[in-house]
Amino acid sequence: MSSSKDKLSTTTSDSKKAPSTQGFLGSFFQTIKDIFSDKGVLLLLMIAPIIYGFFYPWPYSTEVVNHVPVGIIDKDNSNLSQTIVRYANASPQLDTQRFLNEQEAKEAMWADEIAGYMIVPSGLEQQVQSGKAASVSVLGNGGYFLLNKNVQLGFLQAVSTVSAGIEVKKSVAQGAYSATAAANTQAVPLKIVPLYNQTEGYGAYVVPAVSILILQQTLLMSTAMLVGTWYEQRRHRTSIRGWLGRIAALSMLSFVVGCFYYGWAFELHHYPRGQNMLGSLLFLLLFCPTVATLGCVLGLWFRQRERSMQILIFSSLPMFFVSGYPWPANQLPEFLQVIRWLIPTTPGINTSVQLNQMGASVTQVATGFYALAALWLLYFILLLLFRRLASHKKTAY
Repeated sequence: MSSSKDKLSTTTSDSKKAPSTQGFLGSFFQTIKDIFSDKGVLLLLMIAPIIYGFFYPWPYSTEVVNHVPVGIIDKDNSNLSQTIVRYANASPQLDTQRFLNEQEAKEAMWADEIAGYMIVPSGLEQQVQSGKAASVSVLGNGGYFLLNKNVQLGFLQAVSTVSAGIEVKKSVAQGAYSATAAANTQAVPLKIVPLYNQTEGYGAYVVPAVSILILQQTLLMSTAMLVGTWYEQRRHRTSIRGWLGRIAALSMLSFVVGCFYYGWAFELHHYPRGQNMLGSLLFLLLFCPTVATLGCVLGLWFRQRERSMQILIFSSLPMFFVSGYPWPANQLPEFLQVIRWLIPTTPGINTSVQLNQMGASVTQVATGFYALAALWLLYFILLLLFRRLASHKKTAY
């Protein structure tokens, strides 16, 4: 008789800890309460992404890299070489200094004092005046491609400007009008128009994409932490409606953070935004529940609060690189081209950028929406399987 009472009291206490009959609204409001009473979850879910919105774009505030330190070795010391050096000094992309020989320039580059250097060979002016082929050499640090690009482009503009001037003078000397000679230096003018990132800034390129990764990782880790806490407290069991209520609560708060990015953070840093704001909001309405559902699955799998942080914190960089944004997806190994579609940021990053920055319509990015919907369905089926396994364990116990 006493054992029956003990079992009854144990069942009663378990039902208080894990109200499996809790409905959608009950779970929704209880989840909101648990989030705001858990400082760690609140910090990850709400505060951390807002702080990222302020400080992550700050290092890229200048957008374009200018005044890259470079070296110049002038072995010719002629009027032509001095003109080239003067144009290089005037370039906003370069910050030049003179070296006596190439060895000094190499040592300066090894010491990170310069990012590259140009060698003007001896006899350059004489070769140009005699009509012979002549060239200057530009050597940049290929290990740092962003600076190397500026080194090459800065010197290229300086040398090309001087070369065009020489061609104009030759044509005028042969009897052509100066205006005609200037026009003939470039028979087919090239006009480059950068779309969607008119300043060609690095921050405008990387921050809108990384923001979606930040939104995913903070929601993923905070959800897994919260579910792990429920598991440790034996409060993780609930009905299907209860799980939907939990997902809705977590998604709602993450949706607010996403609106903060689209509506304020991008505007603060003058990034292209608002091209299709309605489509961007529809994207968040699908993206946030998808990530929250995956977080619930991982929380039930890890079953411990700290384990989610220990594992997920190292996954951000690989997820970003396989998304297809920093590196073309068709250039990835075939294995990664397949499994990358199991991660929400794979369709999420590109869909967000296309909607927010490029102004694509929802129809044009429908593939991204279909992929997110399929992922949500997959994650929810896995959640039901983990929920069923947990109930079987309880019955066996």
